[in-house]
Amino acid sequence: MLSAPISAAYSYCEAVTGAQARNFAYGIRLLPTDKRHAMSALYAFSRRVDDIGDGTLAPEAKLTRLEETRALLGRIRAEDIDEDDTDPVAVALAHAARRFPIPLEGLDELIDGVLMDVRGETYETWDDLKEYCRCVAGAIGRLSLGVFGTVNSGSLAPADAARADEYADTLGLALQLTNILRDVREDAANGRTYLPAEDLAKFGCSEGFHSDRAPAGADFAGLVHHEVRRARALFVEGYRLLPMLDRRSGACVAAMAGIYRRLLDRIEREPEAVLRGRVSLPTHEKAYVAVRGLSGLDARTISRQSTRRRA
Repeated sequence: MLSAPISAAYSYCEAVTGAQARNFAYGIRLLPTDKRHAMSALYAFSRRVDDIGDGTLAPEAKLTRLEETRALLGRIRAEDIDEDDTDPVAVALAHAARRFPIPLEGLDELIDGVLMDVRGETYETWDDLKEYCRCVAGAIGRLSLGVFGTVNSGSLAPADAARADEYADTLGLALQLTNILRDVREDAANGRTYLPAEDLAKFGCSEGFHSDRAPAGADFAGLVHHEVRRARALFVEGYRLLPMLDRRSGACVAAMAGIYRRLLDRIEREPEAVLRGRVSLPTHEKAYVAVRGLSGLDARTISRQSTRRRA
C-alpha cells in the first residue's frame, strides 16, 4: 500500500505522461500498476530534461538548469529524497528506484545528450549520430529494462539473455531515428539538424528542410528510404529483446515499438509528408498494435526467428 504522498507523486507523473507522450502512455497502460508507476516516473524526469533543452531559455541558463537537474538525480541516487519533498517527480522516481533495479546513470546519459542539443552539435556520420541516440534513447531503453526485468526461457541461448541491455539500447536507437525522420521539419525550424551530414550531401539535401517541399534538385525520398532501411535493421535487432520479457512487459515494448514501426511505414510510403506536418497513427491502429503485442505474437515470432538463426 502506497503512502498518500507517494501515491500523489505517481499520479502527477502519470498525468504528465498522459498529456505529453500519447504513444508512450498507450504502451505503459499494458503494464501492472507498480511497473506503470515506475515508467511514468522515468518519463516525467526525462521530460523535464527534454523540456529544458527544447525551451526558450538562453543557452547559459539551460546549462545551469541541466546541472541542477543532474544534482537532483544525485540526491535521488543517494536516497536523499523524503516522501514529503515538494518535487513530486523526485519523490516518485526515488520510490521507483528503491522498488526496481533502475540504472539511474542512464538519466545522466540523457542529460549528456541534451547538453549536445544545447551546444548545437551536428553529426557528420551515422556513427556520430548513433552516440547521440544512445544518450537520449538507448539509455531510456536500458532504464526501462531495469523496470521490466527479464525472464528465463529455455528457448533463449545464454549469450542472447546476456545481451538484453544491448537489445534494449538498439531498440531505443530505432525509435529515436524514427523520431528524427518524423520531426525533420520541426527540428529544422528550431535550428537543429540531426541526420548525418554525409547522408544529406549524398542525396543533395545539405541546405536543410525549411519548407513543405524538398530542396530543389534533392533526392529527398532517397534520403528518407536510406534512413528507413537503417531504422528497420535496428528494429530487427532490438526486437530480439521481446522473448526475454514477461508477457505484459513484452506487450508494452511491442506496442510502443509497433507504433513506431507503423509510423516508419507511413513515412516510407510518403516521404514528403514529414515536411508538411507530424505523421501520426489513428487511435484504432494503435489499439490493433496493442492487442497484437498483448497476444505475444511479436515475441513468439522473434523467438522462432532466433531459434532458426541458431540452428
